[in-house]
Amino acid sequence: MAVMIDTHFYEPAQGHRLPHDPFKAIVAPRPIGWVSTVDGAGRPNLAPYSFFNAVADSPPMLAFSSVGRKDSVANCEATRAFVWNLATRPLAERMNECAAPLPHGVSEFVRAGLTPVPSRLVAPPRVAESPASLECRVVDIHRLRDLDGTAIDNWLVIGQVVGVHIDPAFLTAEGLFDTFAARPILRAGYRADYAEIGREAKFEMVRPTA
Repeated sequence: MAVMIDTHFYEPAQGHRLPHDPFKAIVAPRPIGWVSTVDGAGRPNLAPYSFFNAVADSPPMLAFSSVGRKDSVANCEATRAFVWNLATRPLAERMNECAAPLPHGVSEFVRAGLTPVPSRLVAPPRVAESPASLECRVVDIHRLRDLDGTAIDNWLVIGQVVGVHIDPAFLTAEGLFDTFAARPILRAGYRADYAEIGREAKFEMVRPTA
């Protein structure tokens, strides 16, 4: 006999009946897409995205989704490239400065006091202060659609990683990237909630083979 468990159920189209939409708090924490791009004139842009993640490993691919066709999307369309920079606790406040709604062409690097350094294979610069950066070439850009097929104001950018930069300070003696030493930060819910990956959060669990 099935056991009925009472839950707070809602259909998003009908409203959540809560003080704030819980969607981003439920699907959390999420890696931060700290994306650097350049426009057609070579002017840099640096913006954080909370809808971001790795989507394939062979070849390695990343994707970020923009609410609105913002500069990052337009720049990716123009130059077909972007760089993802790992956002960490020491860089959190400066990462947050990059979310300010600056006029087109005004540098977030300057506002946040960050150092743009040339990439090896793509035009956008990377963030020198970040422990790791991934150079990407754009594979595809999709405007998302809802169940009715109606285009919505969300744009999904998929990039293939063509170059990887790692600060040697974060490589162990065994040649492993020390995620916990880097202290990545993640979006963790509502308007101002973040989480940090620290050593105390680590546990190991081997995937079963049969």
